Amino acid sequence: MSQPPDPIRVLLVDDSAVVRGALGRIIDAEGDMRVVTTAPNGQVALDALKHTPIDVVLLDIEMPVMDGLTALPLILAQYPAIRVIMASSLTQRGAEISFQAMALGAADFIAKPAARTGAAALASIAQEIAMKVRAIGRARGRSAAHSANSGSVVADRPFTGLLASRGPVASVRVVAIAASTGGPNALAEVLSALPADFPIPILITQHMPALFTAMLAQRLERDGKRPCTEARDGEVIRANHTYVAPGGFHMIVQTNEGQPYLRLTQSEPENYCRPAADPMFRSVASIYGSSSLAVVLTGMGDDGVRGCRDIHARGGRIVVQDEASSVVWGMPGAVAGAGIAASIAPLSDIASTILSSCAVTTFMSPAGMVSS
Repeated sequence: MSQPPDPIRVLLVDDSAVVRGALGRIIDAEGDMRVVTTAPNGQVALDALKHTPIDVVLLDIEMPVMDGLTALPLILAQYPAIRVIMASSLTQRGAEISFQAMALGAADFIAKPAARTGAAALASIAQEIAMKVRAIGRARGRSAAHSANSGSVVADRPFTGLLASRGPVASVRVVAIAASTGGPNALAEVLSALPADFPIPILITQHMPALFTAMLAQRLERDGKRPCTEARDGEVIRANHTYVAPGGFHMIVQTNEGQPYLRLTQSEPENYCRPAADPMFRSVASIYGSSSLAVVLTGMGDDGVRGCRDIHARGGRIVVQDEASSVVWGMPGAVAGAGIAASIAPLSDIASTILSSCAVTTFMSPAGMVSS
């Protein structure tokens, strides 16, 4: 009989003893993880890491002596195998700092409730904390293949010129992308590698709370240099636009007199998530059928696999990120394991795979798109 894996070793870093105690109880209640030590600030955490093997650091942002944003790059530079999860407040400032932290190499973040009074506030996200520590901790030994310059040559060329060398392929009318843990950086890399004039609309579901999704859209517009907004209910889907599902809402596609538009719903969470990828993919399959392209990037759990089955059944194409370049190979791994992915590619090749999948001889007034 095989032995169970060793518990995930966790370091808690927070200036509040009450919060450290509450987080410790949440983690120690799980059988496959344990708090090895704690620290009240980043400097004490760095000192502790010299003597204590750790797999996952749960790092608060605002602390005296050394805050989390200062400590993060130091931890990653000295201990590259360690994964760091940031703990931020559910505020605009918390969202901004969380995105900074992920750009610096944090694996993910946990948005703490506004009432930062310890156990009562943290109990509401206990399941999320345990799930993220587990997913990231189990994936800690895998190196991520993220290239800051990937796709730059493609992005410098106009999309229509690129198509001329490719020859006809079945028409794609929409690209739907799902991501979770590690997703913001992965999305930024993919969209920045697509040409700014890429005409096909892109729909994105990233597991993320409100405030954070609006900021994600801003980042993707800046990096991708094409319009990207948080989706609005009833909005017509337009060419050369990217839409991000808002935190707290599923984003689905419906039609009015043949014109696809977006609906935002607060129906029950799926796969513990809202927004979730499955509702988006199911609706894309229903509306676009074989003209659908689904892309599943890094993320924990298996959200997306059921919706991808619908897309596959209707003749659509599915691309997933490979294991080596994923922060967590849960979502893409589930789709790959189902045997329905047309391509499994490293993150640095996802944009070129999208372009290959979408290549057609002309984009003269394609059905289902509206000029801006």
